[in-house]
Amino acid sequence: MSSFASSSNPSVSSTASVSSTAQLRGPVEYGFTEATAQLFREHSTSRWQEDPAPGRVVRLDRNRVLVASADGLLHLPYPAHGLVPATGDWVWLGHNSAGEPAVVEVLPRRSALSRKRAFEASSEEQILGSNIDIVAVVVPVDRPLTHNRLERTLVAAWDSGATPLVVITKADLAYLADDVVGEVILQAAGVDVVTTSAEQGDGLDELMQHIPAGATLVLLGPSGAGKSTLINALAGREVQQTGEVRAGDGKGKHTTTSRELVPLPGGAVLMDTPGVRGFGLFDADDGMEEMFGDLEELFTECRFADCAHQAEPGCAVQEALAEETLDPRRWASYLKLQRELAALARKHDAAARRAYQREWHQKVVAAERGQRAAERYKHDQAQERAGKGGKRRKR
Repeated sequence: MSSFASSSNPSVSSTASVSSTAQLRGPVEYGFTEATAQLFREHSTSRWQEDPAPGRVVRLDRNRVLVASADGLLHLPYPAHGLVPATGDWVWLGHNSAGEPAVVEVLPRRSALSRKRAFEASSEEQILGSNIDIVAVVVPVDRPLTHNRLERTLVAAWDSGATPLVVITKADLAYLADDVVGEVILQAAGVDVVTTSAEQGDGLDELMQHIPAGATLVLLGPSGAGKSTLINALAGREVQQTGEVRAGDGKGKHTTTSRELVPLPGGAVLMDTPGVRGFGLFDADDGMEEMFGDLEELFTECRFADCAHQAEPGCAVQEALAEETLDPRRWASYLKLQRELAALARKHDAAARRAYQREWHQKVVAAERGQRAAERYKHDQAQERAGKGGKRRKR
């Protein structure tokens, strides 16, 4: 019997708890490795009145958390304190105040994929998954490539702390695949691209080479992109339902309704996610730097350090646009994402909001001064012309 199943014993000290982690048992099929065991050893706390056991959050349900332990899957209450669990979290398992088995603490996350919550008025962060090693952005070839969506998702992938990967699905549609692959490789510079056909079994071995034993991969993509079919092919069994895609608009039903970990042969773990209609960025400065590093370098070539990249002389961005070495669509996408992140920061940071208001006020005042100056100049010029005309008439 595992230490998690033992009854609570108030006489057990925190020192004994720390030493008991030396031979930790965890859910190996869900990514528990020696490195993970060390993480648990480093985050043993003085709360314990018993020997705790490691676990990993497999899925979040409405009122319970599905957790993998060394002895199998458990439906447990949410923890009463600390972080709210997310799929992929490593957790300590123990007992709550009622003596029931429960999640008692969430360990710090080494990576987290997040976005702004879907409704427009929200400025809150939504954790889609944690402790992820690879974020695979799924691009189906049976619909037009949405460039802005791909860039936005890759920014979030870079910012998560994981390694981005692009997975092209439905490549058996050969008459479309070549064009899509070429566009993706060009746009996702610096990111590996894997072309797959789950129906034909093509590209699966190459994809698995990106997921070593113990690693966790998350799939991100729109509904009907073929994620569930790909998961079934990788797992070697039907673990996800698949649905038909509408021929009219290429959209599919949400056959996946929750984020869930799926063990794969060879010791890797895959996290499926529901189809994502929108992906609002949340505090993604690092991801922006990775995805738009070429623009960051271009900014250093501007004549002025505070160049706004609009009409200033010596602006390297405007020169690149004029010479067509910078894609206007890419520049517009960068500006849109920066505005989105700035707006989100203003919602979160009162100081940033006040600074924005001061800046806006200064712009308005400056505009009013400029307008008044222009009107005075116009009036003075008119007066001067009228005066000169009167003198000529007297002569």
